[in-house]
Amino acid sequence: MKVDLATLYFLVIGTLLASSAMLYWEHLSHPKRARELRMLAIGYATLGTGCALAAFRNALLGAAGPAVSNLVILSGYLLVLHGVAMFNGRQYRVGSIALLLLMALIWTIGGMRWPAAVWMYVSALPIALASALTAVELLRGDRLPAGQSRRFAVAVAGLHALIYAFRALVLPWLVARFGPHLLAVSSQITMYEGVLYSFILPMTLLRLTREEIHAELLKESRTDYLTRLGNRKLFFEEGERIIRDYETAGRPVSLLAFDLDHFKRINDRYGHKTGDEVLQSFAATVRSATGADAILARIGGEEFAALLPGYDSARAKALGETVASRFATMSHRVDGEPIRATVSIGLAGTSDTTASLTELLSAADRALYRAKSLGGNRLEQTPETTVPATACSSSH
Repeated sequence: MKVDLATLYFLVIGTLLASSAMLYWEHLSHPKRARELRMLAIGYATLGTGCALAAFRNALLGAAGPAVSNLVILSGYLLVLHGVAMFNGRQYRVGSIALLLLMALIWTIGGMRWPAAVWMYVSALPIALASALTAVELLRGDRLPAGQSRRFAVAVAGLHALIYAFRALVLPWLVARFGPHLLAVSSQITMYEGVLYSFILPMTLLRLTREEIHAELLKESRTDYLTRLGNRKLFFEEGERIIRDYETAGRPVSLLAFDLDHFKRINDRYGHKTGDEVLQSFAATVRSATGADAILARIGGEEFAALLPGYDSARAKALGETVASRFATMSHRVDGEPIRATVSIGLAGTSDTTASLTELLSAADRALYRAKSLGGNRLEQTPETTVPATACSSSH
C-alpha cells in the first residue's frame, strides 16, 4: 500500500510527540537519569512542534513561516544532542546557540531571495551536523553501556545525519542534472527514515538507560556495601571463570587470603565504627596495590581475598608482603590513641595441584591459618610451593 507524503509527515509528528511523552514518563522512574531523559523529552517535543509548524508554515506564519519552523526543528535536534551528551557529562550549549544564530542569519539574508533553496538544501546541513554529533556522543559514550543497543543507536543517528548531508550537498547537483522529480523521491525517503528516527532512536535510548540501571543493580548486588570491594558472590562467579580461562591458556593464577589480626579486639575496645574504618582502610590498601585485573572481595567479616590472574607465586608473594607492610605502617587513631592493625596472609597458586577456586581458596586458607599460628603480620604459602617463609617487613 502506497502512503502519501502528507500521511507520512503527520505520522512523523505523531511518533515524535509519542516518543516525547514516553521519555518524560520514563524520567519519573529513573532518578539518576531524570535530567537526561527530561532533556530528550523536551527535544523530541520541540521536534514534533517544529514539524507541525512546518506543515502549516505559510498559512500560520506567512513569509516567516519557513524560517521559524526550521529554527524550531533545529532547536529540537540540538536539544536531543544535548540530552545524549548529558549521559557522558558533556554539553553543547555555546555551540548550539551559535548554530541557531548562524541559521537565523542565513534565513534573514538568503531566505528573502532564495527561500526554497534555503528550506530544501541549506537548512539540512545543521540538522546533519547535529545528528552526526549525536552519533559521535553515542559512540564515545564512556558512561553508557556498550553493546548492541548502543551500536544500533549510533547507526540510526548516523544514517539520519547521512541522509540530511546528502540532501544538503548532493541533492542540489542531482536535481540540476536530472530534474526536479528527484525532490519528490528524496522527500519520500526522508519521510520514511524520519518515522524510523522519531521512534527507534528514543526507544533505543530508553533501552540503554534500562540496561545501565540493570548493570548498576547487578554490580551493587555483587559489591560489599562497606568496603566497595566485590562480595563473595562476585568472587566465586568471576573467579571460577578466570581460573578456567587461565588454566586453558596454561597461565598461572594466584590467590591471596587475608585475615585482619585481632580484629575482634579492635571492635570490642574501640567500637564498630572504628572497626569499619579499619576495614575500609585495608580495602583501600589492597585496591591501591593490585592491578585492574585482580578480583578483590570481602568474603567474610574481616576476611578478604585477592585473585591475581597471570601472577606466579613469587610475584604474588611480593604483592602480598607489600600490602601487609603498607597496612601495618598506616596510622589508625581514636582520640589520639594509636591503633595497631596488621594482617595475616595465605598464598596459593593454581600450580599447587588445585583444580577449582574452592580448592585454591582452601589451600590459601591453610597457609593463612599457619601465618596466624606463627603470630600474624606475615605471609605464608602452601607447602607445595613453599619458599623460606619470612615475616613481613613490619614485623622485623
